[in-house]
Amino acid sequence: MTTAAAGSPRTYQVRTYGCQMNVHDSERISGLLEDAGYVRAAEADEQPDVVVFNTCAVRENADNRLYGNLGHLRPVKAKHPGMQIAVGGCLAQKDRGEIVRKAPWVDVVFGTHNIGSLPALLDRSRHNTAAEVEILESLEVFPSTLPTRRESTYAGWVSISVGCNNTCTFCIVPSLRGKEKDRRPGDVLSEVRALVDEGVLEVTLLGQNVNSYGVEFGDRYAFGKLLRACGDIDGLERVRFTSPHPKDFTDDVIAAMAETPNVCHSLHMPLQSGSDDVLRAMRRSYRSDRYLGIIEKVRAAMPDAAITTDIIVGFPGETEADFARTLDVVRQARFSSAFTFQYSKRPGTPAATMDDQLPKQVVQERYERLIACVEEITWAENKKLVGETVEVLVAVGEGRKDERTGRMSGRARDGRLVHFATGELAGQIRPGDIVHTTVTYAAPHHLNADGAPLAHRRTRAGDAAEAGRAPRTPGVLLGLPTIGAPAAAPAPTGGCAAH
Repeated sequence: MTTAAAGSPRTYQVRTYGCQMNVHDSERISGLLEDAGYVRAAEADEQPDVVVFNTCAVRENADNRLYGNLGHLRPVKAKHPGMQIAVGGCLAQKDRGEIVRKAPWVDVVFGTHNIGSLPALLDRSRHNTAAEVEILESLEVFPSTLPTRRESTYAGWVSISVGCNNTCTFCIVPSLRGKEKDRRPGDVLSEVRALVDEGVLEVTLLGQNVNSYGVEFGDRYAFGKLLRACGDIDGLERVRFTSPHPKDFTDDVIAAMAETPNVCHSLHMPLQSGSDDVLRAMRRSYRSDRYLGIIEKVRAAMPDAAITTDIIVGFPGETEADFARTLDVVRQARFSSAFTFQYSKRPGTPAATMDDQLPKQVVQERYERLIACVEEITWAENKKLVGETVEVLVAVGEGRKDERTGRMSGRARDGRLVHFATGELAGQIRPGDIVHTTVTYAAPHHLNADGAPLAHRRTRAGDAAEAGRAPRTPGVLLGLPTIGAPAAAPAPTGGCAAH
C-alpha cells in the first residue's frame, strides 16, 4: 500500500522552524513541490506523502526538537509505505549525514544552498529506495529565482540578500548560509511588483544584514535607494525590512524611511547586549553609544517610530555590571517590543569554547529581570496610544482569542499588534482589508480597540482571501540556473530499503 492512490498527485506538508528567512524558504519549497506536481495536504491530514522539515540551528534545543518530531513520524511512516520525509534548512546544513545516521527513516537531507534540488532528490530517493543527502557549500540558485506558493494574500517576504559577512562569536548562521550574496535592485523590484500585481499590500525586505546590501556591487547606499524605489510602486502600501546591523546603519536609510510614504516607521535593530565589553566579546563592531545614537536620529526624523530589538542574556563572561548596562540601554531605548534570549551554546561557534560559561540559574534570574524591565517599558509605551486612531492591516492567525472575543486582529503601520471589535461590520471585514479604529486599551504586547471601526476599506488582498487565493509568483531571474518541474521519475519499486 502507498500513501497516494494510483494516478493521484502526491501530497506534501512543510513544517517550518526559525526565522523569517526560513518562512521565506518554505514558501519556495512549497512552490517547487507544486510546480513538480505535488498538492498541499489538508491541515487535518496526518499522513501526507511527503513531510518536509525546514529547520533552524540557532537555538540549543533545535536538534532535540527535530529528532523528537522525526521520532513521532517513524511509526506513521512504517504504516504507510511510500511516505517520504525530507529535512532541510540550517540544521541540515550543519548536521548533514548525521541526520540519516540518527534517523535512518529520513529519505532526503538538503541544505540551505540547494533548495531547488528537493523535488529531484525526492524522486531519486524513491527510485533508488535509498536516502539522498546533498549539501552544497555555496549557493546553487538564489532562492527568489524559484517558484513560490505564498502563504499570505496581503503580505509577502522578498529576499534582497542571503548569507552574512559578519563573524559574531555566538552565531552559526554565516557558516550555514555562507557569505553575503546580493540580488540586483531591478530583480528585487520586479518581485515586489509581481506581488503587488497579485494584490499584496505589504512587503518585508529580508536579509541577514539588510543595510550592508550593495556590498557585492559596490554601492554602500544601495539599501536606502531600494527603499525609495519601493515608494514608486503603485499599490504597495507598506514596506518593512529586517534585520539591519547597527555597524552598517547610515543616515541615508533614516532619511529614506522618513521621506518615503509607504515605508513603515518601524525598525527592528538587534542590540544583543548593552555592555561594550560583552559586545566586544561577541565581535559586534559597534558600542552602546553608537546604538543609542542611531535610535536618537530615527526618533528625531520619525517621532512615531516603533523600535524593536533582540537581546541575549548570559553570554560567557557577562558580569552583573554588564547585565545592568543592558538594562540601562533598554530603559534609554524605550523599545516597543524585544525578542529576548538566554545564551545558547552552539557547537562550531567561538563562544561555545569561551571561558566563564554562566550557570543556568544565573542566566535564568537575569532573563526574568530583563523580561520584567522590557514589559514595564513596552506597556508604558503602548499606553501612550490609548485614544489614538490606528490603521490596521487585517491579518490571519494573529489573535488566538478572536473567535471567543468576537474581535479580529492585525498590525498597525508601526508593527504593533491590534485586536479590534468589528461592530456592525462583523462578517464584512476580510484578512487583507484595511480598518481604522481607536485604541481603547493597552497591554505590554498588544493593543485593543473595542469601539466600532471608524472606517473599513475593502482591498484586492481581501478579495483574494475571500476567494481562497494566495499569490503565486514565478521566480525572478538572476542569470543563474533556473528550476522547473523535474522529468518524470520511474515508478517507485517500494519503500526506502533502509527502513
